[in-house]
Amino acid sequence: MFFHEYPCDHIFDYIAESGLDSLEFWVETPHFWLRDRPEDELAGCIAGHPELSPITVHAPSLDLNPLLHQPRVAEISVDYAIEAIRMAERMGAAVVTVHPGKRTAKRHPSAYDYRRFEAYIARLREVAEETRVKVAIENLEPRVNALLSTAEDAAEVLEREPWLWFTLDMGGHAMMTSCDEAIRFIDLCIERMTNVHVSALGGNGRPHHPIHDDPEALRVLAELADRGYGGYLTLELEDMVFPGALSSEEKVVLLSRESEALREAFS
Repeated sequence: MFFHEYPCDHIFDYIAESGLDSLEFWVETPHFWLRDRPEDELAGCIAGHPELSPITVHAPSLDLNPLLHQPRVAEISVDYAIEAIRMAERMGAAVVTVHPGKRTAKRHPSAYDYRRFEAYIARLREVAEETRVKVAIENLEPRVNALLSTAEDAAEVLEREPWLWFTLDMGGHAMMTSCDEAIRFIDLCIERMTNVHVSALGGNGRPHHPIHDDPEALRVLAELADRGYGGYLTLELEDMVFPGALSSEEKVVLLSRESEALREAFS
C-alpha cells in the first residue's frame, strides 16, 4: 500500500532508488489489477530492474477469503490464490505469500471452517508441487475468527505440511498481541520462515508503521538476526499512517532510512 497510487514501472524505479534489493509485488496493485493483470508489463519491469530479482509476490486478499460462508466467493478466492502462484512462477519469483482465511462470522472457527481450510491447503499443495516457487502462508492478526493468529497454530500447520513455507507478519499482525508473541513465532517457525513482513505497531495501535526508531520492532529483528534468519525482509508500510500525504521523493527517503535500519539490525 505504500506506493498504492503509482504505475508499476514507477514503483520498481522508486524501490531501486531507495537502495532496497527486492520487492514484494502485490497482485492487487491497482495499476496492475484493474487493467486485467498485464503480465507482459510486469515482466518488463522485472527485466528492467535485475538488481531487484528475484521478487516475491503477495496473492490477492482484499474482499477475498477462502473460508467464506458463501461457497462461490470462497471458490473464487482459492482460484485467485492459485493463479497468483502460477503467475509468480512465470515471473521467476522466489516466494508467493497467501493468507489462510478466517471464519465469516465473528466467532471462533468451527469444524466446517477447518474442513474448508484443509481443502484450501490441498489445492495449494497441488499447485506447489507443480511449480518451483515457495508457497508461504502468513499469520493473521489476533481476531476471534482468524486462523493462524498464534505461533502454535502456525507451527501445527507447518508440521503437517512439509512443503509449505511461512511468512511472518510481525508489526502488522503478531505484535498486535505482543512483541513476545512475535518472538514466539520465531521460536516455533524459523526453520520454515522464508519471508518477514517488517513493520512496527504504532502507539495508536495502528499497524504498518516504520521500524527505524521503534525499539520493539528492532528487538524482533535482532532476534531474527541472532538466529541466522536469511530469508526475505519485506517492508510493509502504510502511507495512510502518516499525518499528511507523502510525495514519491519523501517515500524513497523514508525507505532508504528503513533499509539502513535493516542493514544495521543484520550487520
